[in-house]
Amino acid sequence: MTSIHATAIVDKHAQIADGVQIGAYSLVGPDVVLGEGCVIHNHVTLAGATMLGRNVQIHPGAVVGGPPQDLKYKGEKTTLSIGDSTVIRECCTLHVGTELGGGKTVVGSNNLIMAYVHIAHDCILKNNIVIANGSQLSGHVHVDDGARISGLAALHHFVRIGMCAFVAGCAKLSIDVPPFTLAEGHPAKIKALNKEGMKRRGLTPEAMDAVKAAFKLFYRDSELKHEEALRRIADEGHEKHPEVKLFVDFLRETSAGKFGRALEAKREIVPPNERDGKLNFKIEDKTDDRDE
Repeated sequence: MTSIHATAIVDKHAQIADGVQIGAYSLVGPDVVLGEGCVIHNHVTLAGATMLGRNVQIHPGAVVGGPPQDLKYKGEKTTLSIGDSTVIRECCTLHVGTELGGGKTVVGSNNLIMAYVHIAHDCILKNNIVIANGSQLSGHVHVDDGARISGLAALHHFVRIGMCAFVAGCAKLSIDVPPFTLAEGHPAKIKALNKEGMKRRGLTPEAMDAVKAAFKLFYRDSELKHEEALRRIADEGHEKHPEVKLFVDFLRETSAGKFGRALEAKREIVPPNERDGKLNFKIEDKTDDRDE
């Protein structure tokens, strides 16, 4: 049974499914869609074209679906979607996407977003992710399944976090973090493997050993250049394990400059006389089409 507190303000055009609970003094805008069983606690603001799946919980003080903190944004119709059973704790802020960034911010299912986390425009988060208190995700950040981000971490825009990776607390992260690895420091660097994460993921001992061997070749063997290390990983048969292939593919994609942090290099400042009062910069694809 749907329950809306008498002090809540819910726009008549909002779509509210069965079993939704909306607490005192919460605000729900006209383009909001709430799936079955969602619980919106008191003093929550839901704005923009925001779509929640089933059984999402949003705690007091959160502002979900606000406009991007991006000077290029001029009110275009962009979206924020949140998957089933995700929990957003107190005072988090999540913004809709931008037109140049793809038009959407996505937070998947079964995620725990702890208090005071910021998720900026055009971020794409997959499933079973935990982000601890006070972490800040700049625009265009991608986070894959099962990743963990500790408290007060600061992620530069376009950073990519691989499956089951771990970002340590207070990290200043401006690099991509491959699957199953651990990044820490200020600035952060890849320090080790996330062994506990691999266990939680259910990797077999053989797969864990193969990932460990691949990690050592790429990060620990100072005599090998990266391309040589990747060839050695293949030649020694480690890529027969899907987890190693995932690790290697991530490294190759990052090196190719078409994914993750490398995309920052594709942003080009536009002189004032070319802006026409609209955009502060443009994004150009500088890659060779023949490589597609």
